[in-house]
Amino acid sequence: MSNSKATAMVFEKVGQPFSLTSFDFPKLNTGEILVRVVYATICTSDLHTFYGRRCSHTHSILGHEIIGSIIEIPKNGINDFYGDALKVGDKITWSVYAHNCNDELAKRGMPQKSKDLFKYGHEKINETYKLNGGFATHCHLKRGSTIFKIPKNLTPKEATPLNCTHATIAGAIRLAGDLKGKNVLVSGVGMLGLSACAMAKESGANVVFAMDVEEKRLQQSKRFGADLSLNAKEHLEVSLKIAKEFGGIDVIIETSGVPSAVENGIKMLNIGGICVLIGSVYSQRDISINAETIVRNLLTIKGLHNYIHEDLAKAIVFLSKNNTKYPFEDLVGKEFPIEQLDIAFDFADKQSCYRVGVQPNNIIS
Repeated sequence: MSNSKATAMVFEKVGQPFSLTSFDFPKLNTGEILVRVVYATICTSDLHTFYGRRCSHTHSILGHEIIGSIIEIPKNGINDFYGDALKVGDKITWSVYAHNCNDELAKRGMPQKSKDLFKYGHEKINETYKLNGGFATHCHLKRGSTIFKIPKNLTPKEATPLNCTHATIAGAIRLAGDLKGKNVLVSGVGMLGLSACAMAKESGANVVFAMDVEEKRLQQSKRFGADLSLNAKEHLEVSLKIAKEFGGIDVIIETSGVPSAVENGIKMLNIGGICVLIGSVYSQRDISINAETIVRNLLTIKGLHNYIHEDLAKAIVFLSKNNTKYPFEDLVGKEFPIEQLDIAFDFADKQSCYRVGVQPNNIIS
C-alpha cells in the first residue's frame, strides 16, 4: 500500500470547481480501516455547503452518503456493530460520524453529540486524516466509526443513502414512539420525507399523510406508502378539514425545516400529539408557538440531529426487507464519474432528481 495513491475531488472554496488531488494511502492505527469507495450520492447538505448556503471547513472532501469495500484492516482486526469480524472485501456502510464511546454524552445515549465528533464529508483535511469524505476513490475510517455490512440484496443506489436519509428517519420514528393505528403526517416529501412515508407505513400507521408544496412530489409519495396528500399551498383550514375526516393527526415527522410548515403542523396535531423536527438544520427565523395550546393539548415537540447507531441498524433491516416494495433505487436519477463532480453538483442543484450518484470510474460495483 505504501506506493499506492488515492484520488479525491477536493472542495477548496464556495462555488469554485473541485480540485482533482492525489493522496498517499494512510498508515492505519488501531480501530481504523481503509475502504475503496464503491458509490456515493450527493446529499442536499453537500449542495448547501458547496454553494455557500451553510458554513463548512476547507479544504475538505465532501460526501457522507458512502458505501465502500474494505481493502485494509489493522493487524489486530476490527468488528462491525454486531461484534462480527470484518474482513477485506466486505462491502460496508458506516455511521456519518466517529465518536469517543467514553464521552459523557455518548454514555447518556447521544453519541452524535459527543465532544470532538468527527463527521465524514465535513472535516478539514489534515495530516492524519486526509481521505475523510465520499467524493474520492478511498475513505479512511477513524476509530470510533460504527460499521455495518451491507445486505447482499441491496444495490449501490439503494444502499448508499442509508447512513444519512434512512438512518435519520429511523431515529425520528424512534422518537415518535409506537405508530400502530396512528395517523402520521410527513411534512416535506423530499428524500427524507419519502423514506418517512415508507417507514411509517411499515411501522403500522393507520393513515399516512404527505404534505408538500410540489404536486409532483406529492404524487411520488404515493409510491412510498403515503395514503393521502395535502398541498401546503392550500389554506391551513383546508388541510385540517381533510385530516379530520380521517381522525386528525397524531404524529408529525417534519422534514422541510420551513418555519411556517412547522407552525402549521403543530396546529394540526390531535390532543396528545407528537411532532418530531428533523429538517430544521439551517438558519431560519424563529417559529411562533402558542404555549397554552401546547399545555392544554398535551403536545410533545422533539428534535433529532443525526442519529444513534441503532437507528442505522434498523434502517438497514427496513431497506433490506422492503427494497422491492418501495422503489428507492429510482430516486438516484443520474450518475456521474468522480471526475465530473462539478457537473454532477450543477445537475443536482437544479433538483432534477432526489439523488445523484457519484462513482469512481475505476470501480465496478
